[in-house]
Amino acid sequence: MPLALLALAIGAFGIGTTEFVIMGLLPEVASDYGVSIPTAGYLVTGYALGVMFGAPLMTVLGTRVPRKRMLMLLMGLFIVGNLLSALAPAFAVMLIGRVVASLAHGAFFGIGSVVAADLVAPHKKAGAIAMMFTGLTVANVVGVPLGTLVGQAAGWRVTFAVVAALGVVGLLGVAGLVPDVPRAEGVRLRHELAAFKNVQVLLAMAMTVLGFGGVFAAITYIAPMMTRVAGFADGSVTWLLVLFGLGMVGGNLVGGRFADRALMPMLYISLGALSVVLALFTLTAHDKVASAVTLFLIGALGFATVPPLQKRVLDHAHGAPTLASAVNIGAFNLGNALSAWLGGVVIAAGLGYTAPNWVGAVLAAAALVLAVVSATLERRGSASGGVVAGSVPAEQRSAAVHH
Repeated sequence: MPLALLALAIGAFGIGTTEFVIMGLLPEVASDYGVSIPTAGYLVTGYALGVMFGAPLMTVLGTRVPRKRMLMLLMGLFIVGNLLSALAPAFAVMLIGRVVASLAHGAFFGIGSVVAADLVAPHKKAGAIAMMFTGLTVANVVGVPLGTLVGQAAGWRVTFAVVAALGVVGLLGVAGLVPDVPRAEGVRLRHELAAFKNVQVLLAMAMTVLGFGGVFAAITYIAPMMTRVAGFADGSVTWLLVLFGLGMVGGNLVGGRFADRALMPMLYISLGALSVVLALFTLTAHDKVASAVTLFLIGALGFATVPPLQKRVLDHAHGAPTLASAVNIGAFNLGNALSAWLGGVVIAAGLGYTAPNWVGAVLAAAALVLAVVSATLERRGSASGGVVAGSVPAEQRSAAVHH
């Protein structure tokens, strides 16, 4: 794998830390600003919505900018947003800081996915994408737990200041290691927009919204769930997040490995198992050992869907994949926002801190249904001689990317 993937992983590490560290600090932030935990959950929802809208916006604004320079500009925006969060005098200001930082997220991963896939042979594209996303998953093993620990010991503002510093490291990594990749000749905005006419691209994005949304329904409120239901001490949230992060690392690497071999079967297995495990979490959350094991499995199964879903979008948006790739990252975060909001709704309705797990199970099951529909349409298209959009064989589509 090219060394440039390390630079992309470094940037992903910083972004992953700021995205997920807020989960372990929700009680502290809520207490400091005098708001309820469901209200503090808007920091998750706001960030996710910022990614959703920022992904296409920043990608469109950067269509005439070389990819390396755009990645550097995005890391600069990320730094500014986290500094604003660290210094925020009021909850509304912190929310603004979260949104500013989130504007860099979707475009960075969207453009980064295209760059990563461009650096390797067609049969290694999902693995290269997974390598970049390893930075995001490792953030949950190292960055998020340490950020949570620092936040609980020295204050959550210190955590966001440290995250801003991670952004500086990411910026330097991109500047030093990512090659200057010229913009694709002849590819204009209308070509990028044309990808959204492909039903397979839209189905993949819908799977992304629902599938990963299932994960966030549970994880957004993991701190109160583990401390108030399972009976863990507040300090245990740190190592529980490490456990979740280890699951993410393993699931991401396995998903990347098998997506290059059997993409749809990988999605069937991961989405089906994720739905079952989330449903079981409503029961296992009442036991310390069982809840810890379940948390690991949610991380593993949830992130096993990321490389195959991202690769599926790249395959079917062949020729002009940058905007579609970025919008799919936004789709992950639309799912995050939707599930975080729904989780807050069921908690506020008095259904308890385990109720979001049922929300997640339903969302993951819906994603599995869409995966079956997508594969069925693709088979029918192949049988009719490739008339249906998205029926081009995967290996040909992969080879066509960026040509």
